[in-house]
Amino acid sequence: MNENLSSAGLIKLAQDSTKGSKEALMENITDMFLSPDGRLNDHERVLMNDIMVKLLKNVEKKIRKGLSERLAESDEISIELVTMLANDHIEVARPVLEKSALLKDEDLVETIRNRTDSHRLSIAIREHVSETVSDELIEHGNEDVIEALIQNSNAELSKASMDYLVQESRSVDRFQEPLLNRNDLSFELVHKMYWWVSAALRRKIVAEFDIDETLLDDALEDATKEVIEKHNEKEGVMEKVILLVKNLDSQRKLNFDFVVTSLRQQKINVAVAALAELSGLGVKIIWRVIREKNDEGLAVISRAIGLEKSQFSTMFLLILQANSGPKARSTSILNTMLNLYDRIKPDNAKAAVKYWQRDYHYQEAQMLLQDAC
Repeated sequence: MNENLSSAGLIKLAQDSTKGSKEALMENITDMFLSPDGRLNDHERVLMNDIMVKLLKNVEKKIRKGLSERLAESDEISIELVTMLANDHIEVARPVLEKSALLKDEDLVETIRNRTDSHRLSIAIREHVSETVSDELIEHGNEDVIEALIQNSNAELSKASMDYLVQESRSVDRFQEPLLNRNDLSFELVHKMYWWVSAALRRKIVAEFDIDETLLDDALEDATKEVIEKHNEKEGVMEKVILLVKNLDSQRKLNFDFVVTSLRQQKINVAVAALAELSGLGVKIIWRVIREKNDEGLAVISRAIGLEKSQFSTMFLLILQANSGPKARSTSILNTMLNLYDRIKPDNAKAAVKYWQRDYHYQEAQMLLQDAC
């Protein structure tokens, strides 16, 4: 041991039972750990760690807090000592819980399960939080803990946890903004969340203000779509098809003949995108009409965009063949659909399509909120 520190002096302090002597002993030993000169060899370091562990049980909270603050970023102390500090009163535990790199996932999980939300909050703001630790914080922590975890950009969140938190954000407003600000939130979850937020905002505005609900829906939908589009950086097959169709429409080359040609060539993606553009509906709604064989919906859309009966007949038969194959028995079905087409009034069809033009997720979010009431 370095001669600058008297071994006899340390022994004397250890033998003295007064509070001041214990505090002085703790400070001297702590100084040894933190000295840049490396005063302790391995054997001495083990011995000093053992002494500090024993002293911790007999010194007041103020001293333990000071020790935790000084040793929070040290990598020389024993895991036994750092876990004792981590599981002490929160005033003592906070520095090591927030900063100590010696605490492993299993140590943090043990603290999360057995200590307070204040301890969990300190863990949630650590420089790095693994998926394992995040899962435990979400399971055991209160809303303050979870919000702090979401706000921590260095906290890893598993897919299951992210799905759960997005679901929870429907009823816990304070989770919404930090979740939307996370870089690891998938586009699908971003899309879902924005519509939930919009639907909740709509309900609040309608309840508190005298406002035209149609105008409100238009404003909320436009604002939400604009934000969502900024998040949609994917360029999958459907996205490219939609871009192609929009370009054709801007050049005034998009018409019903293009839809028919696409169907004849079995380019269903292109036909769906084109029909969506012509009707002002989302591709999800058009896909639903086609895949679920919602023939009435197809008739309504055709009436709303002004298709002649012969045009509707051609499109219907091509979609029927795409769904059922070239040998589909179509005569009786076609006659039924043409009769339906004749009964639908254009104004009623346009009103129905106007409603459908509300984003599918927006409608879904409103229905979920109604169910929750």
